[in-house]
Amino acid sequence: MVADVEHIIIEHLKALRAEVASIKDDLKENTLRLGRIELAVAGTHREIAYTEETTAEQSLRIDRLVNRIERIESRLELA
Repeated sequence: MVADVEHIIIEHLKALRAEVASIKDDLKENTLRLGRIELAVAGTHREIAYTEETTAEQSLRIDRLVNRIERIESRLELA
């Protein structure tokens, strides 16, 4: 009878070890996937920053063109 109880306990411990190993594998996979997501988000942030930089550069160019046009208009007495 004691042997049967020990056998059952051993079987449960083996099952628990297998479950823990499975959980560890899943955790490793999820950690890798999370790392890939973080890289993708960082790439998206870089793309957004580049777009904002380009927009700012275009705004500066437009402002300079407006100033030049205003100077030309005032010299030609158009405004």
